[in-house]
Amino acid sequence: MRAILFDWDGTIVDSMRAIFETYAAICRKIGVPIDEAIFRRTFSPNWRSMYRALGIPEARTHEAVQVWTTTFRSDQTRPFPGIAKAMTRLAAARFTLGIVTGGSRDEVEPQLARLGIDGLLTVRVYGHDTASGKPDPRPLQLALEMAGAAPQEAVYVGDALDDVRMAAAAGVRGVGIVSLLAEADELMAAGAVESAESVVEWVDRFLATG
Repeated sequence: MRAILFDWDGTIVDSMRAIFETYAAICRKIGVPIDEAIFRRTFSPNWRSMYRALGIPEARTHEAVQVWTTTFRSDQTRPFPGIAKAMTRLAAARFTLGIVTGGSRDEVEPQLARLGIDGLLTVRVYGHDTASGKPDPRPLQLALEMAGAAPQEAVYVGDALDDVRMAAAAGVRGVGIVSLLAEADELMAAGAVESAESVVEWVDRFLATG
């Protein structure tokens, strides 16, 4: 194993509740229904796919983007407890670390610096770096090229069903993190090879088993 790659929102940073509230504000603006069940059912890290699944007309996408920009506060996100230490342990074990996220570079890069883990996550693929987003394998394939790793030499860790679907499509071992989006059985059914309650729990288990 050479590379360990992560999703961002809901995996490294505790942001899914804020994302739900932002989508709720978007849906109120556009006039389409949403609740937690709809959010879970339609969620995709690919925001274009998410808008389509929610029933937001393409002609009103610009309104949705404006609501996102004024509502979601990426500068207030916080990492899950123990994340920085877990990442440091993986880096010390000489794994190449990185993120593959549907988020934008402009939103995530300042968070990396603020959270003190920018030096640990050396491979970074953002939502606009590839023509296709999750669950298409291309974002993860690009990250593997950047890491110099073959699919069988990598792990991808994420909390959304499309995260583990992308990993499976790319031939990478997928680890599902239980969150607001999915339970362990749902993640496994979508293609995860294993699941955990948090990244920290998985890192402890992974390093303990070599």
